Amino acid sequence: MAPLRFAANLDWLFTERPALPERLEAAARAGFRAAEVPGPYGWCPTLLRGAADRAGLDLVLINTPPGDEDKGEKGLGAVPGCQAAFREGLALAVKYAKTLGCPRIHLMAGRLPAGTEQAAMALEMEATFIENLRYAADILAQEDMTGLLEPMNSRITDPRYFLTTPHQAAAILEKVGRPNLRLQLDIFHCQIMDGNLTQNLEMYFPLIGHIQVGQVPGRHEPDSPGEVNFPYLFQLLESLGYEGYVGCEYTPQGRIGLAEGWQRLLLLHQPTLREGGAVSPSIQDKPPALLGVATAL
Repeated sequence: MAPLRFAANLDWLFTERPALPERLEAAARAGFRAAEVPGPYGWCPTLLRGAADRAGLDLVLINTPPGDEDKGEKGLGAVPGCQAAFREGLALAVKYAKTLGCPRIHLMAGRLPAGTEQAAMALEMEATFIENLRYAADILAQEDMTGLLEPMNSRITDPRYFLTTPHQAAAILEKVGRPNLRLQLDIFHCQIMDGNLTQNLEMYFPLIGHIQVGQVPGRHEPDSPGEVNFPYLFQLLESLGYEGYVGCEYTPQGRIGLAEGWQRLLLLHQPTLREGGAVSPSIQDKPPALLGVATAL
C-alpha cells in the first residue's frame, strides 16, 4: 500500500505569518514536505518557487482566481456571463502553476448570482460550467496538468455555492468527458452534505484526484473532538491505493495539546511516516513539532 502524503494548506495553517514565503518555511520546519497554496496571486510566482525550493516543499495545488471578492465572487466556472473572465483567470492560474511546478488547479465553480435561486439557475449554471471545464481541460492538457472540481457544503460554509456534493461533481465530470479533470474531495464538506464517508470514498475513488481533511463540525485538526474517525479513513485510503496528496485544510486550535495529539495520531499510523508523510521519519527522536500551528521555530 502506498503511504499517504500530507500537504499544508497555507490559507489555513501558519497564518500568524503574514508573508506566504514565511509560511512555506514554517511548514517545512514543522515537517511538511508539500503545500497547497490556494491563492498565490499577490506574490511573484518566481519568488514563491524559490522559497518553496529552499524549503524543500512541493507545491501541489492552487486555485483559479476567485474573481471580485468585494462583490462576493468565489470562482467563476459556473457563473453565466463570466466565461471571458473565467478564461482570463485560468490563463493566470496556468502561468502561476507552470512557474511553481504545480500540477493541479482547482477550477472554482462559484456562487449563484445575487438575487437568483438554485432551482431557477441550476441548468444554466451547469451548462456554463461544462463549457468552461471543456475549455479548461484542453488548456491544461497542453501543460500536462489536472483540473479539480471541489464540492463545497451549502449547510455551513457557503449556502450559495453551486457545486455542493460529490454526486453532482461526478455527474458533471461524466458529461464533460475529459480524463484530466478529477474530483477534489474534502472530507469536511462531504461529511456535512452526505456523511457515509466509506461508501463515498469507495464509490468515487476512480474520480478522486485530491483529498482534503478537517474535523467536523469545527474544522479543526483531524485528532480534535468530532464526528470523523480519521485513523480509520487514513487506513481506508491506503487500502484503496490512494497515491495523491491529503491537504490539511483546517483551523488549528492552539499552540499546544491537540496539535501534539494530531502528531501522535500520525505516529500510530506508521505506514504514513515511513515514506513521504507529513512529519519526518526522525520525529520520534525529538520533541513533537506542532503541525499546522504556530511554534517556536
